[in-house]
Parts: sequence; C-alpha cells; structure tokens
Amino acid sequence: MAEDKSAQFDGMLFAMAQQHPGGVPELLDTIFGFLARKTDFYTGGGPGAAEKLVLGAFRKHEKSAVGVKEAAQKDRETRQKKQEEKKAKEREQDAKTAMQANEPRIQELTDEEAEKLQKEIDAEKNKPSGTPVSPVANDQAKGDATKTEEEEDEDAKGKVPPNAANGCDLPNYRWGQSLSEIELDVPLKVAPNLRLKSSDIVVVFEQQHLRVGVKGQTPIIDGDLPHRVKVEECTWFLEGKSGIHLTLEKINKMEWWDQLVTSDPLINTKKVSPEPSKLGDLDADTRPFVEKMMYDQRQKELGLPTSEDQKKQDLLKKFMEQHPEMDFSKAKFS
Repeated sequence: MAEDKSAQFDGMLFAMAQQHPGGVPELLDTIFGFLARKTDFYTGGGPGAAEKLVLGAFRKHEKSAVGVKEAAQKDRETRQKKQEEKKAKEREQDAKTAMQANEPRIQELTDEEAEKLQKEIDAEKNKPSGTPVSPVANDQAKGDATKTEEEEDEDAKGKVPPNAANGCDLPNYRWGQSLSEIELDVPLKVAPNLRLKSSDIVVVFEQQHLRVGVKGQTPIIDGDLPHRVKVEECTWFLEGKSGIHLTLEKINKMEWWDQLVTSDPLINTKKVSPEPSKLGDLDADTRPFVEKMMYDQRQKELGLPTSEDQKKQDLLKKFMEQHPEMDFSKAKFS
C-alpha cells in the first residue's frame, strides 16, 4: 500500500527530475538540501537517526526494484527456453518425416524398376548390332561439360566455400543458415573477472540492418543485411561469458544468403549442402521441386538415370513396344 500511495507523486517528481540535467545525483542533492534547510531531518532524531532512516528506505525500494528486474529476467529466460524447445521439437519432427519419406514424392519408378530398366538399356547398348555412340557426340558432351565447369569456376572466383553450417567463419563471429533462419554466434572478449549481464549487451534488429556489441564499446557487428528478416521473430541470449547467440528469421525462405552483412566476404552458395531434415520448412509448392533436385543429384552420383532420363526411357520403351517394325538401334537421349 505504501508504494501505491507514493506513486501518486510520480508526476510531480518526474517534472522535478526533468529540471535536473545532472540526473539522479543532482535530484538527490536538491531533496537532501531541502530537508537540511526547511526541516530538522538531520538533527531532530538524534545522532545517526537520519542516516538509518535513509538507508532503511533505500534498502526497501532496492529490494523491490531488484525483485522486479529478476522476475522480468526469469520471464525472458522462460520464454526463450520455450521457444528453443519448440524449435527442437519442430526439428525432431522434420527429421522423422524425412526418415519416413524413403523415396522422393516425384519419383516415377521404384528403385527396382529403375535398376531393371537401366540393365535393359545397358544390354541393348552392348549388343553387337548396336551402333556405338558417335565420337563427335562424345567430343560435344565433353565440351559441354568443360564449358559448364569453366562457368562454375568463373562464378566462384573471389568467393569462399561455406562452413559446415552453410555460413562462414569470420574473425569476430561465426554464422550458419538453413532455408528459414540464420544462426549467429558472437564471442565476447572480456576480462576474466568481469561478468556481463544482458543489460550490458546491445542487440538491435531491423528488417535489413543488424547491430551487436557491448555497451560503451565499438559494435562488433553494425551493417546492412543482404536480405530482409522478420524482426518480431528474431531472438538472442547471452551464453555465459562465452558470447551472444542470435537467431534471425528469414522472410524469403527459398534463398541461401551469401553473406551475413554486406561488408562480409561472399560465400559460394552452390557449395551449400541442405539438410534433409530441413525439408519440412518448405511450403507444399516448393518442397517437390527441392526433392526432385536432391533425387536427381543422388542418381547422378550413383551413375543412374535422373527423373528426366527415366521419363524419356519410359516413353521410348512404350513407343518401341507400339512400333516393333521400327529400328531403334541408333536411338539416343538428348
């Protein structure tokens, strides 16, 4: 009740505070000067009574203020923990979904059918009556492959390969990414006996700008983002003395970032390796396209036909069955 009663003077005290450019020390000096000039505050209660009264009021309100701050900090930590648990559950569910989906949804043939069809095609190619592939065609294919490699090398000039988290390790921080978010770790260089609190940290999220650092020091990061983020979904927390961990939610979940801020070196996004467990982050229209790309890449690595090759082979096989009178010994896929 005492606090509620004293709150009625907040407006008056706030107006007084505004008249003291020196801040709290100057305001306190005015109040204690008033008590000395206009009251017997210092002399009316005997030696030490005034000091005891001041310390009693100070400790009472200090305890209240610290309690409110600790409660707010605990509430932030609880919300952060719930958010981390929610994301962990989502990742776990995505991983289960990916494990259950043994075959991409866009696959037209089963592995057994694809293997059987590939054997038939190989056997057809190895028949004595078959016409070997033209050397000119071989040279053209090699030329196309060389040209593609040269184009990729040209595009990769001046770019660094991504780290294991599909981001970049830089002198002052390390970042990684999925299609939906950026994970950023910023180490803090502080004295061994200095323990930082959340109130000592400066983190400012804007749609296309990020600032991170310690109060009173030059920001560790202060730059424009290459793409926009959802400010309301971005979070951070202090990891003991080791540093700050930040999560930035991307607005466009169909692009890989090639840098965290525009002053960073570019990474080669063609070398990014998406995790299968992240397919759950994609929308229903985009996921089949990404699955098709991953499936075709796996088929190429195994030396098996891609989904497009399988379609062509299937069409050719059906056409051959319908037109046995035609000679397909020189047929080839383009």
